[in-house]
Amino acid sequence: SHCVMLAILFCVETKELNRKKCGVASLNTRIVGGKNATAGSWPWQVSMHHDDAHLCGGTVINTEWVLTAAHCIITGSNPNEVNRTVSQIIVHPDYNKGTRFNNDIALMKLSSPITYSTYIRPVCLAANGSLFYNGTRVWATGWGRLSKDEPLVAHDVLQEVQIPVIGHNECGCYYTTYNLANVTSAMICAGELGKGICQGDSGGPIQYRQGAQWIQAGIASFGVPCAIGFPEVFARVSYFQLWIMNQTGGTNVSFVESTSSGTDPDSSFVCSVVTPTNTTTAPNTTASSPGSRTVSSELAFVGTVAMILLMPLLA
Repeated sequence: SHCVMLAILFCVETKELNRKKCGVASLNTRIVGGKNATAGSWPWQVSMHHDDAHLCGGTVINTEWVLTAAHCIITGSNPNEVNRTVSQIIVHPDYNKGTRFNNDIALMKLSSPITYSTYIRPVCLAANGSLFYNGTRVWATGWGRLSKDEPLVAHDVLQEVQIPVIGHNECGCYYTTYNLANVTSAMICAGELGKGICQGDSGGPIQYRQGAQWIQAGIASFGVPCAIGFPEVFARVSYFQLWIMNQTGGTNVSFVESTSSGTDPDSSFVCSVVTPTNTTTAPNTTASSPGSRTVSSELAFVGTVAMILLMPLLA
């Protein structure tokens, strides 16, 4: 039988920190197009293992619960242990309802609480009502492969990369243009050409710094690997605040509201499709009139390729 194991990396004994403060990384001064992360930079990052190999990412949200993507769990596997035994797994009841990969979120309860340290901390979660405008810079982290041309194996060093949020209208334009997926209100998009997430980064976070705290905005879900010009899609954490609170029984999970300033450029976005003129180049966006952008349908494989999903990385 198979088992899913949960390992919390960078587990180093050190003095315990304030348990009440989320999103604080005292040591924070692949992912495609990113760089090695220093130990302790992302102390809430979790690696889920299958048969001793990295499978998916996740985040520590308090001493007892880890947040990840539902599609990392739907494998018919039985949870067991490496560093912590998973005593309970809760997949969102509406996962895949309405459209594929909708409500791609799951919770894992540890059978015994973890102890916080410089290297293990909880992340703050984006509260209901949080807004991340088009262009907001966020950080993605994970152990996934470093490009679509790399072998399907996990990287041995946690990677980090800064990428822009892509607004709901613009992101939806990409995916509906090629009839790949519906981008719902339960999703948030981010990424750019040459920088983004890839297979093995599923379940991991995109996070935004607000003051001294890091707030998780999304959970890596799906995309067209890897960083070829399509934004990747994440479960929108703020959308699930009530569900998370209900499932964790009111335990100490910290939600923080975050709102971008100014006007969201995505609010005036107009989706336009150009008739293909070149079937060899990658998709791109080009600015036209203010508040309007054109999504070019110049993909050699668009007519034949199905959605390539950021599935768990199985060695």
